[in-house]
Amino acid sequence: MKSTLFLLAALVLVLCALSAGCTSPTQAEIKPVETLTLLPTSAVTATSVSTVVSTPVAVDTLPAEQFVDLQLTKERPDFTLHLLYNGGKGEIFVQKVMMKVTLSDGQVIQKYLNDGERKPRRGDELVIQGSRGNDRVEVFVTSAGVTYKAIDKPMITTPSI
Repeated sequence: MKSTLFLLAALVLVLCALSAGCTSPTQAEIKPVETLTLLPTSAVTATSVSTVVSTPVAVDTLPAEQFVDLQLTKERPDFTLHLLYNGGKGEIFVQKVMMKVTLSDGQVIQKYLNDGERKPRRGDELVIQGSRGNDRVEVFVTSAGVTYKAIDKPMITTPSI
């Protein structure tokens, strides 16, 4: 009698754990922010060609104990965008780093540091081919299971003199 009562109680506990979702995976995934493209409602004629880069939104500040140093540059003359990972106080928490580039022609390129196969290490660099125009760069850092938008800024090409 006691053994069947014990088995019944164990079965009820297992069913409660399964229904509560305690066995679901907890791996975090970087999900890029979706951008909406607005279509003009009326015809507009322009006399000059200009490059439009969407306005950057606020970035998420990493907690002080999870801070990592990221350096973003746009190189001349090939217009490549370089993201250098220098580690920092919170480098043990960092799981993934993703760079999303919106080129001046509207094309979007997304790449993970180390192709997302291993944790970033000091000195790792990600290079994406930019354009001659103004490109928008967003960098997402997954640290301790939470994804932060660490960088969101336009990379403007300055004309040579």
